[in-house]
Amino acid sequence: MSMSLLLGALVGCIMGLTGAGGGILAIPLLVFGLHLSVPQAGPIGLLAVGMASAIGAVIGLRGGIVRYRAAALIAAVGVVLTPLGTWLAHQLDTRYLTLLFALVMVWVAIKGMRDARRSKTAAATVSDDCPCLRDKSGRFVWTPRCASRLAVMGGVAGVLSGLLGVGGGFVIVPALQRVTDLAMQSIVSTSLAVIALISLVSVGTSMVSGHFDMGIGLPFSAGAIAGMLLGGRLAVRWHPAHLKLAFSVVCMVVSAGLIMKSIH
Repeated sequence: MSMSLLLGALVGCIMGLTGAGGGILAIPLLVFGLHLSVPQAGPIGLLAVGMASAIGAVIGLRGGIVRYRAAALIAAVGVVLTPLGTWLAHQLDTRYLTLLFALVMVWVAIKGMRDARRSKTAAATVSDDCPCLRDKSGRFVWTPRCASRLAVMGGVAGVLSGLLGVGGGFVIVPALQRVTDLAMQSIVSTSLAVIALISLVSVGTSMVSGHFDMGIGLPFSAGAIAGMLLGGRLAVRWHPAHLKLAFSVVCMVVSAGLIMKSIH
């Protein structure tokens, strides 16, 4: 239990430091730290990420920066498609699933390095062709184009949630940056709301089907919540670009370990 608590706290701290996408490290930590397979670790990682994200989302709601209608749409589509990802996970050999997870981490690492470099050299700009723009009250002007982009985003996050046991923040955050004119703080809080909804519904399904280890999952989740609160306080001390770069390096190292594990 103590190891589960410690690993959960580490995941939560990374999430607090780096934002919604940091939860992707939950699965590798469970695989290497507690010797679980990716399918076994998935629901446990999702519970921890979901609970930690829920706290961040509540804080964002209180601050009025969560776009809750957009979050509800993205999450609704994600919840519908999560079972597809779960079904695919059971069709794949564990080694191939581990390799797929490692490749996703490589992509996250490369993208993080690019983002870190860009944030040092240029400020973010919003294109006039952005699908989801806000009116003077701060609410989205809903159009078929905006709704369809958000729905696709939710579908991808849902499938990944069921397939790999990840919340999908590494997909949702950059996608919201691309299709909306939201400030980064609002993007992260909205993403956390989506992750919480998709993750907790997925975990509920796993619990009902008996594919969830409570002895590992509960302390891991408790540690993640405590770690996220600590990480959020520490994040203000470092430049976001430096945090992204450090996170990307960690992802690259962990992905190399997962690739080695999948081929042996």
